[in-house]
This record gives sequence, C-alpha cells and structure tokens, in this order.
Amino acid sequence: MVEIEIDGKKVEVQEGSMVMDAANKLGTYIPHFCYHKKLSIAANCRMCLVEVEKAPKPLPACATPVTPGMIVRSHSDKAVKAQKAVMEFLLINHPLDCPICDQGGECQLQDLAVGYGATTSRYEEEKRVVFHKDVGPLVSMEEMSRCIHCTRCVRFGQEIAGVMELGMLNRGEHSEITSFVGKTVDSELSGNMIDLCPVGALTSKPFRYSARTWELSRRKSVSAHDGLGSNLIVQVKNNKVMRVVPFENEEINECWISDKDRFSYEGVNSAERLTKPMIKQGGQWQETDWQTALEYVAHAMRNIRHEHGADSVAAVAAPNSTLEELFLLQRIIRGIGSDNVDFRLRQSDFSLNGSIKPWLGTSITKFAQLKNVFVIGSFLRKDHPLLAARLRQSVKSGTKLSVLNATDDDLLIKLANKAVLAPSLWTQFLAEVAVAIAVKKEIAKPAGLESVEAGVLAQNIAATLLSGNAGVFLGNTASYHPDASRLHALAQWIAEQTGSDFGYLTEAANTVGGYLANAIPANNAKPVFAEGKKAYVVLHAEPALDTANPAQAEKALAAADMVVVMSPFKHGAEYADVLLPVSPFTETAGTFVSCEGRVQSFHGVVKPLGDTRPAWKVLRVLGNLLGLDNFNYETSESIRDEVLSGNDVIAQLNNIAALKPALESVSEAGLERVADVAIYSTDAIVRRAESLQKTADARAPQAWISTGYAEKIGVSAGDMVKVTKGGSILLNVGIDGSLPENVVRIAAGSVLTSKLDGMFGAINVERA
Repeated sequence: MVEIEIDGKKVEVQEGSMVMDAANKLGTYIPHFCYHKKLSIAANCRMCLVEVEKAPKPLPACATPVTPGMIVRSHSDKAVKAQKAVMEFLLINHPLDCPICDQGGECQLQDLAVGYGATTSRYEEEKRVVFHKDVGPLVSMEEMSRCIHCTRCVRFGQEIAGVMELGMLNRGEHSEITSFVGKTVDSELSGNMIDLCPVGALTSKPFRYSARTWELSRRKSVSAHDGLGSNLIVQVKNNKVMRVVPFENEEINECWISDKDRFSYEGVNSAERLTKPMIKQGGQWQETDWQTALEYVAHAMRNIRHEHGADSVAAVAAPNSTLEELFLLQRIIRGIGSDNVDFRLRQSDFSLNGSIKPWLGTSITKFAQLKNVFVIGSFLRKDHPLLAARLRQSVKSGTKLSVLNATDDDLLIKLANKAVLAPSLWTQFLAEVAVAIAVKKEIAKPAGLESVEAGVLAQNIAATLLSGNAGVFLGNTASYHPDASRLHALAQWIAEQTGSDFGYLTEAANTVGGYLANAIPANNAKPVFAEGKKAYVVLHAEPALDTANPAQAEKALAAADMVVVMSPFKHGAEYADVLLPVSPFTETAGTFVSCEGRVQSFHGVVKPLGDTRPAWKVLRVLGNLLGLDNFNYETSESIRDEVLSGNDVIAQLNNIAALKPALESVSEAGLERVADVAIYSTDAIVRRAESLQKTADARAPQAWISTGYAEKIGVSAGDMVKVTKGGSILLNVGIDGSLPENVVRIAAGSVLTSKLDGMFGAINVERA
C-alpha cells in the first residue's frame, strides 16, 4: 500500500493506483470527462489536471501513478487555472445549443462549465461542424458537433462489449468519432454508450425530444427479461414510462444494462395493449366488466371440472411472471384438483421433474472470479448479455473459457476450447470429458462409459477443469434439449469430480422463482400441451411463440372448450374465449428471483393502463369466486412471505440430481435442427418494442445450413428453401461455414417458424 496526501487528507491505496483512485477513496471530486472507473485510462480530455508537489506543471489525476509521500492539491490556484484553461479549450468548438439538446439537465459538460467555464469566449472564429451519422435504430449520432473526443464510447465497445463499432478518424480539429463505413451499431450492450457520453453527442433515438430530464420521476425496478435481475431506474412522465437506465449494483449488473432491458419499455406502451376484459360470444368479441368476466371464468371452470374431471383443467405461465402470480396460479389449479400447471414452456425432457430446483449454483460475483469455465449449450452473448460481459473481463484476466454448442457464434471472447457439434452428439462429447477426467484422476470410468475413448478436445477441457477454481454451467439450449437429463447427469458428474461449481444459466427473469412457487406438476413428466385439456388458463405467455412445440400448443388450445388468456396484450383471439388485461411488470408489485437466488421485490412504476389489473389481484378474486381456501391476501408482500416463508432461499435451491451418468447409443443421425431464441423474441414485451424490432438481431429467421449441405442441395445464400418438421414452411437460406454438416439452425420465438414441431430433432430442408 502507498500513502499519499490529497488536499491535506492522507489516504492509503494499492501500489500502481492513480491519483484519481485515491481521490475517489477519499470522496474528493476531481472534474473529469474521459475517465470512467470501468474503462481503461485514455487521459485525453485533461480536465482532471491537479497540482502535484515538486512537479513542474499540473498532471492528469487519471493517469498519474501514486508514489509514497506524494502531496496533491486538486483545488489550488494552479490546478483550478489549468482546469479552467482546459474547459475554455473544450468549449471552442462546442455548439451553444443547450436549450434544444437532449442531454440538457444531465450533461457533465454543462455541469462543469458552470464551475470552470468563463462567461465569454475569446474565440471569434466559426465553430466546426461534424456531419451526423446513422448507426441504427437505438443510438442517435445526429449532433456529433457536440463530441469532445473523450473516447468513452470507443473504449466501451472494445473493452466491455468486446467489439469495436465506433472509432476515431482524422487528427487535430478534424478528429471525429464514427462507425465503420456502411455499418450500424449492433452490439447487445450498445445503449450503455448513451449513458457514458458526457455530452449530447450520443443520445437515445427512441427517447429523443420526448421529455426533459427534470420532468421525469425516477423509480427503481428490476429487469423482467433475462435471469440476471438487473437493477433499473424507470423514468416516468404523465403516468407513462419514458426511459429506462441502469441503477448501479456492483454485485449484479455493475453500472450496465443490456439493450433489451433499456429499450423494451416501448413494448409496455404498445398500441397492442389490452385495456378491457373481453368475452367471445357467438364468435364475436364483446367488452365487459371485471365482475362479469371473472364470474364467467369461474362458472366455466366449475362446469368443466364437473363434466370432465379436475384433470381436464391446465394452466401455463411465462417464466417472467412474478413469484406471486405463479404461486396463486398453481394454487388455483391445485385447488380445483388438477396437477397440470407449468412455466417451463420450452422444455422437452421432464425426467428431472421435481428432483432439482436449478440455479446458477454460485453468486454472480464468484462466477466472475472463476478461472476455468465450461459452458454447455448456450448462445451466451444473446441469451445472457451481461454474464457474457463478466466472462469477457474474466478471460482478459486469465480465465479459460471452454464451450460446447451446435453453432460457432462469435462470442467476442477468446476461447480456450470449443466443441461445435450436432445436439445429438452432446451427450457423447460430455461422456468423453468424463472419461478423460477419470483417466487423469486414475479412478474408474462411470458405469456404462467403459468403452468411451476421449478425444484431444475432451482431454483439454478435462485438464482445464482439473486445474481448479472451475465452474460447469448448462445454458438455455441445454435445458431445452430432448436429452436434458442425460446432459445434466454427465455435467454434474464432471463438476463433482473436478470440484467445480455446477449450475444453470437460467432462462428468464423468474425461472428460479417458478420452482420456488411450485408452478410445476408434481407427477406429470410431460409437456403441458402434449395431451389436450378441456380448459386452459394462459398467463403472460404466447404459446405460438413461447413453447418448444408451437404446433402442438396451438392444436391443443384450438380443441379446448375454454381458454382464458391473461395478458397485457391482445393476442390469442383465434382460440381464446376470455381475454383478461393484466399488468406488465411496470404496473404491478411483485418479486423476481434471479439466477443466483437473489430475491428482488419491486413496485409498479406507473398506474395500470385503462381497466388493466395486477394479475395477482385477478387470481386472488378468481380463487375466491371458485370458493377456494386462503385467498384473502391484501398485499403482494404477504404472498411473497408465504412462498418464501422466511427460509433461506439458497437452501431451497438444488442442482444435484440422483442420476448416474449414462449414454444412449447414438444412431446415425440425419439432418437435425438447433433452435436459438433471438434476443428480441424472448417475451411478449420485447417482441412489441418497436425500436428493438428494427435492429439487425430482430431480422426475420433464416434456415442456416452448412457450406457442404448447401452444395449438396444446390442452393446459394438468399435462395428459398422448403423446411419440413411436422409442418412445412418456406424460408430464405443462410450459409454458415462453421455449422456442423448435419445441423440446420432455425430460430424459435417467431411467427414465421411456429409451424415447426420442436426445437430439436430430425428436419428436412430442400430447394424450394
């Protein structure tokens, strides 16, 4: 440790720290623009000049290493004079357009100009003009004349997002920040550049000119999308969500959020919002009041139970429903006498049913500190943008990352080992890794794997895991896999034998909460739509887009006597009998449990739209109308407390199953599908966010095939192919040279691909 003095106060910091770090530790503010605690040091704005005793001239605090006994003055005449000179320099070319600038009121330059700027400028020359750029639907670069070349946006892209999408062009007064010729900014974290920009050069395109920062109320919330549980500040005006920005929480999302969390609020304000309860009568939709709608539902459910038995009633929920909603939904279904309730809509293998309550298996902080990580079946960057960003930083510090997947997507992370194999070969590959570990440890191979021989790649992965401080994690694709239980058993054995952390990168905002709320069947180990039921309650889900087998789901719903859709949006009109408008996460109180088992409760940030009501209140009333016991909750907190009953949540979670690793003989596989769920197709809110649907990631699905298979059927990129899997559809073909020969990648979660039955398995692709 090194002791220095700043403005008369002594402080101890790590050797190699900068003066700025010492000042931050003391709570002494030194003005700056280019410095950011999460980015590398650029020292190109010079605003943080300070006086250092014995130094001939002021030095930049962000780039001056501390030395023992150093004496620093941040507010001396010499320091302030230097800071004022820099401010004058920065304002030479800066346009005087604060009244129309979107950053007005939260602009670092504006704030510091008050303290360090002069009242008049000595420069009479014309200000320079920088041409605006179009970099896509999310980030606006309309006013690049305001840019002060702090390069925060450039460094963010390179260091955090992992891809350099912006860069500096030219020199001197001709310098400008720009994108690559003809390219847009497509990173899934690009919106963070808006927060980082200390002036009004980069602004939010969807938010531009819609409100002034001082008109907005700020309310805390939690992300309703991926499993990380990012903390948000939701900014509201006139009871409408106007903008979403990160709330800093070092243990979860640091100071970043993904674009999905940032821009999906547009979906909440969508024109597709359902605002009044509706009942279908004689094939026509009629608006009605809540009392009539709920009495109609309760009456119909009682009739169906009476005529067809309790087992003919089922409920499905999206995994981003709150803990309270999922708990009351399963309470109603079980109160009727049925066991048919599930939120794991994309799962196809239920052999592990009831034996595990999956979670990350460690904290996010510890996850980022692991030195050897093996991720099985995950489109990591798009499924878990901020966990991928954590891994990116870890790998820079020496962590070795190995992956097993069916596609070779660019994760923008340096990989130690990667196995790109057809999904049907994953169990075989994990068996090889297990055998390699057994050989290296000189223990018996797991029973049934005696004849397996480990290849070089499997041996390399085994060696990294055996070198300690390791983690083995199953991704979304592994949990949807038709052999998910075998993958789990093998991965669990590998983790146990290498002393690794073991867990799941969970799919949605409340996947872990769904297990805690017991919103899964106790006995029925098959998809909820596999056998048609007479009545379905659908909460927050769109079965045609959110299930593993949309064709099967739609068939079951079309054949049912009654379908109740509880959703913030108008959908399902073709099969539903009742539409009930329930609140999205911005309009209700509730709880999400993140992948690390962290319980986070939140309140509604705006009043429910129209006659929309929080789903937990609707379910409470429905429970009372059905004459069920214990449905007298006054607050969402009382439901949460009953579900979690004061117990340690982590103690209730469990990734360890009583399964022995086993291998099924793999038959010669033909062409097989692997399905990713595109980042902006994951849930109902995101699918309705207009700006996100204009991005490169939201393009219509294509049938991606290998170069070899394209030659075999004689197609080129852009041609039409006929894809058959259950139903038949026509798609444009894309050619991916890194795909295994027998794998076809077709995204799920899209209307275009909803006729295909299943996210995996045999598929046929032929020239159209």
